[in-house]
Amino acid sequence: MRSITTTGFRTVPPRARGLVRDLRVRWAARESGQPYDLALIAFEDRISPQYLADHPFGQVPIAKIDGETVFESGAILYALGLNSPVLLSEDPKDRLRTLSWMFAALNTVEPPIVILFTLDILSANAERSTEVRDSTVGSIRYRLAQLADALGSREYLVGRFSIADIIMATTLRFLRHTELVAEQPVVSAYLARCEARPAFLAALAEQEGNYAEADALAA
Repeated sequence: MRSITTTGFRTVPPRARGLVRDLRVRWAARESGQPYDLALIAFEDRISPQYLADHPFGQVPIAKIDGETVFESGAILYALGLNSPVLLSEDPKDRLRTLSWMFAALNTVEPPIVILFTLDILSANAERSTEVRDSTVGSIRYRLAQLADALGSREYLVGRFSIADIIMATTLRFLRHTELVAEQPVVSAYLARCEARPAFLAALAEQEGNYAEADALAA
C-alpha cells in the first residue's frame, strides 16, 4: 500500500475555508480509495526553512508519496492519478485529454478567477480599480461561456470523472461570492454535480473539521 501524507493548514480565516487547495488532494485520494495522513501546519510554518526545502514557494499542499516529495496541487493529483485509473485513465489518448483539461483549469480558467477573489475578498477594504475588476469579470464570463460550450451535454470534462474535474470544480468554487457560475446553467449544473460526489463531501467535511478543532483549542 502506498504511503501518502499531505499538508494542510490547521486553520484559516472563514473567507478561505473550503478553498485551500489541500482539499484537492483529500478529494482525489478519497475518490481513488488511497488512504492518506495529514500533516497540519500553522500558517507561519510555510516560510520555515524546513518547509521551503520541500516547497520553494511556501504554499500548501505538499505531498509525501512513498517517500518522494511532490508540490503543487496539480502535480500531486497527477501523481495520485498514476496509481489510479479512477482518477486518470490508462488509455493514452484519454490521459492526454485529461492533462489538457488540467492545464486549462490551472492556466486559463483559474488566473482571472483568483484575481477577482483577491479584489473582492482578500483586498475588499483596499482601494481598487473599477476598470480592472470589470475587465476581470468580463474575462471570467468569456471563459465560463467557453467552458459551457466545451462541456455541452457531457457530465464531466473528459466524459467520465477525472482529476481534471477536481481541479476545475475547486477553481470554480472561488466564485461562490458571485453569480457568475449561475449565469451559465451548464457550468452551474456541472459544479453542483462535482460537489455532490461523496468523496468531495467527505473531504470538505474533514477539512472543515480540522479548522473547527483548531478553533476550539484556541478558544
